[in-house]
Amino acid sequence: MKILAALPLFAALALPFAAYANGDIPAAKAKAFDAKMFGGPVGEKASACFVRRYDARHFAQHPKQKVGAMKLLLTAETQPNEPIAYAYKIGVQFKNKPGNFDGSSSCGHMVDEDGKTVVGFTCGGDCGGGGIEIAISGNSKSAIVHLDAIGLWDRNHPDGDGITLESGADDKMFRLDRVDASECAELIEDRKEVASLQPR
Repeated sequence: MKILAALPLFAALALPFAAYANGDIPAAKAKAFDAKMFGGPVGEKASACFVRRYDARHFAQHPKQKVGAMKLLLTAETQPNEPIAYAYKIGVQFKNKPGNFDGSSSCGHMVDEDGKTVVGFTCGGDCGGGGIEIAISGNSKSAIVHLDAIGLWDRNHPDGDGITLESGADDKMFRLDRVDASECAELIEDRKEVASLQPR
C-alpha cells in the first residue's frame, strides 16, 4: 500500500483489498479512479455521498453490529500548483446508543501490489485512530468502507469527549449506497460549503 498524499503509512491497517507497492501512480490512472468515485472528473471541487441505514433483517444476520446507520462524504479540492486534497466526513448512528456522531480526516490514493492500479483511498482516523480504507464497487454505485478505528464526536456536543468506533465482529466492512451529495449536508457546518454540494 502506498499513499500519495501527506499521510502516514498505516502499517497496521492490512485490510482485504490493500497491498503494498512502490512507484508513483500514473496521472491517468488516478483520474480514472477519481471519476469512478466522484461520478465524474474532479475539477476545482468534487464530492460524493454514500449512505446506508440498516434494518432489522440485516441485524438478524449481523447481531454484533454496533452501527445502525452511516453516511460518508468524500471531497476533493484542487488548489493552483498543489496536488488534489482528498478528505472524508462520516456520520454514524449506533444501534443501541442515541445521538449522531461525526468524524473526519484526510485521505490519499492507495495502490495495489503492481504500484500502478488505484484500488481505493486510505484515510486517517483523527486523534490517534487507525483510519478507514474506501473502495468503489464495480458499478460505481456503492462505496466499500473497511474499518480499523476512527474517532467520533457527538454532533450536539462537539467539545465533549470523543468515542472510538473500532472494527468488530460485525463492524469490519460497510457497503454504502451512492446518493445525491446534498444528503450529506448535515455533516458540514459551513453553509457555503453546503451550498457547493450540487448534483453532478
